[in-house]
Parts: sequence; structure tokens; C-alpha cells
Amino acid sequence: MRTLGKLTVPPIGFGAMVLSPGIYGEIDDDRAMTALRHALDEGGTHIDTSDAYGPDGHNERLVGRAIKGRRDEVVVATKFGLAVPEGVETRSIPVGYAFGELRGNADPALVRGYAERSLRNLDTDVIDLYYLHYPDPGVPVEDTMGAVAELVKAGLVRHAGLSNVTADQLRRAHAVVPIAAVQVEWSMWRPIEPDLLATARQLGVGVVAWSPLGSGFLTGGVSKLEEGDFRHNAPRFEAANLATNNDRYAPIRHLATELGITPAQLALAWLLHQDEHVVPIPGSRTPAHISENLQTAGIALHADTLKRLDEALASFQVVGGTLL
Repeated sequence: MRTLGKLTVPPIGFGAMVLSPGIYGEIDDDRAMTALRHALDEGGTHIDTSDAYGPDGHNERLVGRAIKGRRDEVVVATKFGLAVPEGVETRSIPVGYAFGELRGNADPALVRGYAERSLRNLDTDVIDLYYLHYPDPGVPVEDTMGAVAELVKAGLVRHAGLSNVTADQLRRAHAVVPIAAVQVEWSMWRPIEPDLLATARQLGVGVVAWSPLGSGFLTGGVSKLEEGDFRHNAPRFEAANLATNNDRYAPIRHLATELGITPAQLALAWLLHQDEHVVPIPGSRTPAHISENLQTAGIALHADTLKRLDEALASFQVVGGTLL
């Protein structure tokens, strides 16, 4: 087990975003429920979702169905700020995807309503880890997290988290409410900002790595995308860029083969070795891949292997910009 602040979780969590339609192509609820229940049965009991994944809280409602009758086994993490109620003003949040921006509103006056809606979707009376999904450019992060502090006092939330923030925003928020975890894109092809990692360590904040498999790229098996796949919005997955990136990633795939593990396991094991308080949250729709990911917790990489990996990664220059 690993700790995120004062919260204890398995070394590998499960990112449920992939289980809603419109993310990695179409999927039906039966297949999604099979994946979620398999993750829970295999020990992937830290489930990460958001009110913005899928239409009308679809992803949260899936998770709520999956944990029914076994709530005490599960650490439920969800996020707020992007699924803004109809008629409420939204502000632009710049991102590096092809569409250029997300829209959100993290006004403190909305936070309790967001939480109560998520509690209904999840069919639970408490959220274990509640993240601000993206900082709102129009609201100081300490104001938003002050409202989360009120939820903690009210017993609706156990631990506060932040997602996609800077080191400065983490410091400011932590001064208002203890932050258990900061969630950030971190993988072999997207390094964490050194200042953010140093600040998290200094404050005793855990790091939850989203997209730890590079939106599937680091599994070594992505050669083209299906229609409706969200990754069409990511420049790294444009056909020419994807082919170049696959060529440049080949030495790392070969190292995984040499070690007798899969490329996905190598990518996750590498992350686990970066810090004792980092917890990756890969997602998958396939039970066999879910088991493969969770088994990574038992893989130890020798110092010589880590050195070889660092050398290989230093020459792995990704084309296509960032995923954020």
C-alpha cells in the first residue's frame, strides 16, 4: 500500500474515464461494469472518476453501481469544476488538445452543489478524495479549496485533492485545507514539473499520475485510432506523429521484452520507482489488461535497469506537443 497524505491506497489505482462513451470510442455499460468489477476483485480498489466523464454524470453513476454492496473496500475519488450546471457562466481553461480549451467554473458558491450531485451519482454518503479538476482562471484556488474545506468539516468529503495545478497553486491551497494528493499527467513521455514534485514532497502530498501509459501509447500497441476516439484531438496521435513516436519508443519496448514484462508494466513500474508516494491510475476496458497493470505493483526494477531506462528516455524525443 502507499499513502497520499493521510489516505492509504493500493500502489496502482484504476482510472475509470475510459469506461464512458466518447473517450476511446464507443462502449456499452455491460462491458464497463465487467471492467470495473474485475478491477475491484483484483485489488484495484482506488477508483478515480469525475462528474465530467461522460454525459450527465455517466462515469460516476457507473462507479456507484460497481461499488454497491462493497463500499467499505473502495477508495472513491472524483473531481469537480467542469460539469457546470446549465445556465451558469463558464470560463475558458486553455489546454493543448486540438479544440484548444475546456470550460469550467470553480466558484466557491457552486462547490457544495457539485459535491451533492456527485454523492447522488455515486450513491454514497461520502467522497474519499475530492479533486478540483482544473483551476479556474477566474477564481483564486484558495477560495475554491476553502469551500472544499467546508465539505470536509461537514463530513461529505474525507480528503481534498487538486488536479492539473502548479506548485504555487498547490502551496496556496494546502495553506487552506490539507491536500492529500495532487493529480497530474506523468508518464515516460510526459515528465512531471520538478517544482511541483518537490513541493508535493515538501508538503507531504501524494502524487496521482493520470495517463501513466501515455493515453495507451506506452502499451506499445497503438498504431491507429478508431472513429470517435478522443485521442484524435491529441497531436501526438496524428498519424505521422504516431508513427514517428512508435519508432522512437522501440528501444524501450525491446527492454520490456528483455525483462520478460509488457511495455505497459515497464512504464508503470518505472513510475512506481520515481517516488514512494506516486500512485498511477491506468484505465482499461479489458480484464486481462487490468490484471496486467495491477500486477506491476510486484515488479522491482534493478538500479542498472533504471539507469538504462533513463538513458533510453533521454533520447526518446516525442513529436506532437503535449497532451494537456
